[in-house]
Parts: sequence; structure tokens; C-alpha cells
Amino acid sequence: MDTQYYMNLEDQFGAHNYKPLDVVLNRGEGIWVWDVDGNKYLDFLSAYSAVNQGHCHPKIMQAMIEQARKLTLTSRAFRNDQLGLLYKELCELTHSHKVLPMNSGAEAVETVIKAARKWGYKIKGVPENQAEIIVCENNFHGRTIAIIGFSTDEHYKDGFGPFAPGFRVIPFGDIKALEDAITPNTVGFMAEPIQGEAGVIIPPSGYLREARAVCDKQNVVLILDEIQTGLGRTGKLLAEEHDGIEADVTLIGKALSGGFYPISAVLSNTDVLGVFMPGDHGSTFGGNPLACAVARAAIKVLVEEKMIENAVEMGAYFMSRLKKIISPHIREIRGKGLMIGVELVPEAGGARRFCEKLKAGGLLCKETHDNVIRFAPPLIIAKEDIDWALEKIEPVLAG
Repeated sequence: MDTQYYMNLEDQFGAHNYKPLDVVLNRGEGIWVWDVDGNKYLDFLSAYSAVNQGHCHPKIMQAMIEQARKLTLTSRAFRNDQLGLLYKELCELTHSHKVLPMNSGAEAVETVIKAARKWGYKIKGVPENQAEIIVCENNFHGRTIAIIGFSTDEHYKDGFGPFAPGFRVIPFGDIKALEDAITPNTVGFMAEPIQGEAGVIIPPSGYLREARAVCDKQNVVLILDEIQTGLGRTGKLLAEEHDGIEADVTLIGKALSGGFYPISAVLSNTDVLGVFMPGDHGSTFGGNPLACAVARAAIKVLVEEKMIENAVEMGAYFMSRLKKIISPHIREIRGKGLMIGVELVPEAGGARRFCEKLKAGGLLCKETHDNVIRFAPPLIIAKEDIDWALEKIEPVLAG
């Protein structure tokens, strides 16, 4: 059975809410993946940074197999031996005080919306049902009804209203706009350190540091969504470290399991997560022993195998080589670590056709916001692999 057979199955029986490239993958190892026809590709998307550690990392796989043989799920009606260990290891690694595990990035965002609002009512003294959270234009925090309600991408919202109130939208990277938007009812400011889905948009240097100062002054919870930027992608464990700050709440997911199992986490100071009481929030699968064991292995290999340091070195090398490409199609190249966007001029005809050409040459990446090619290979990539990739990328961009 070939690629077309599997594509036909998806088209016939699946909902058409994605527009993937026409490749059907069935195997992965490290930075490489193979399709059902036996073709080999270099993965330059990493499942939107969920496989920072590379596909099917053997140590994470072993942890998953061992835990699956013992205990997979207890629900939170009972305790399990992996949960507290994950809490301790995450807190020690990230300097957090409290952890609340969930399953997906969107669930983590929903969790912090609830926590920030309750903090506002119980601790800050905001009048009931008047809490506001400030977010940024071009944000991407997930796909739930509450989250898309404060998106500025009309496509995400089309046909799905009415939406939840309580959100105020400001320009990304604009400190004055943040200062002006804060009212006595403001409980939180939530932002991505780098806007990935918007096209790898990087704020001005020092933006997060200034936002931290504003939130401190105004008694507002600073929430950073590091679901894509966290866990080494930008060359730091957390992207907030580039500005030398710690958020009140940091959201992580994706690479927290190395791609093996859904898990996300809300990393918080005691004040914010401390407002939750038994029955306030939960998830049947959140904090299950299988997910916790996998996450413990995933963060261990990330640190022990120096993947974050490799992201710094390889990201700088890749960026420097990309910027030497002479092309009438390139408007700007931007990124940190191994989170890189190549923005094309409107006359280039969109980024997708370039991604399709790269696929034909054995390199997989994906367009975002029509005119941006996103490059985000696994953090284990080596210099010779980047050189191989550049041999494919340069003629496609220059042509």
C-alpha cells in the first residue's frame, strides 16, 4: 500500500481540518523519518518542537516500556510513585515552586486562565467576574473556544462564536501598550517569548525583562507560554532566560515527553497555583504515571546529552549560513537557537511551494502564516546534517 492509498483513507474518513504536505510517514529515528514508500527525509519541523530530543530516543523509549509494564493510569483519585518525582525534578530544574500536569498545551493554557482569574479574586481583590487577562496580537495559545476567542487570526474564530469575555489584546513587543492596558481588574499578562505560529516573531531585546518589571509594579501575574519555545528550542532551557527573568507562571508541553506521550505542565510560584483547592480543577489523564515517567526521561536526556548547548552552536551556524544565501525571495531571516523563520516577500508566491520543493529533495518543513518557512530540526542535529540540509535549501530559495 503506497502513499496515495493512505492519503485516500484520510480524505475519505477524516475531518479536513489540516492541510499536511503529501507525505505519509511510518518510521522515525533521530533526525530522520521514512515514508511508506521507503523515502528518507530530514525532519526540520520536529513535530512543532515536540521531538526536540529526536524521534524515538532510546532512553525515553525504555522508560516508557518499563513504566507501561508496571502501571499506566491511576487517575488523580489515587497517588502514584512517578508524580512527586516529576514535580521535584521539574521544580529543581526550572526554579518553580509548584507544578500542575495536564495533557496538552491548550489544557495548560486553560488551566492558567482559571488559576490567574481565581488568584485575582482571592488574592488581589478584583470584583467577582471582572478579571481581565492581557494577551498579544498574533498570539497562538491553542484551539479551545476560550483560547481562540482572544486570537487575532479571524480564520481561527470563523464560525465558532460566541466567545468568553475577559481578555484585552495589545501589540506584541510594545511595553507602553502593556502599561496602558493594565487596569485595577487586570490579573495576568500572557505572552509567548517568541511567537512561533505567527512566523517566528522575536520581540525587542529586553522586552520580557521590562514586562516583568511592569507586572511587578502593577501586581499582575506574568504568564509565559513556552510550549514551543521551552525545553531547549531557543538555546536556553526556557526562552525567558535570554532576558534573565522568571515568570510567575510558565507553560511547557510538546518536548516534555520527547514526542512519546501527551503531557504538559503549568510551572508556577506558590501564590498562583496555591489558589486551587480540591475539586477546582483536574484531568483523568493529567499526571498519569506513564506520562510522568516519560517526561522524567525526556528532561533528563535533554540536559545530560547537552542538547540545549547544541541548539546554541548549531543554531548560530545554521543562521549564519542561511544569511549568506542570495535570493530574490527572502525578506528576512530571524530566529534564536534552532527556532528559525525565513520570511519571504509577497511576490514569492507563498511559502508552501518552497516547502513542497524541499520535500521532494528529502527535507521536511512547514509554512506558517503563508509567507514564512519555519525551520526547527531536533536539537541533536550535527553540523554535517545542517550542511546536507543547506545543500537542499539554498537552490530552492535561490531559484
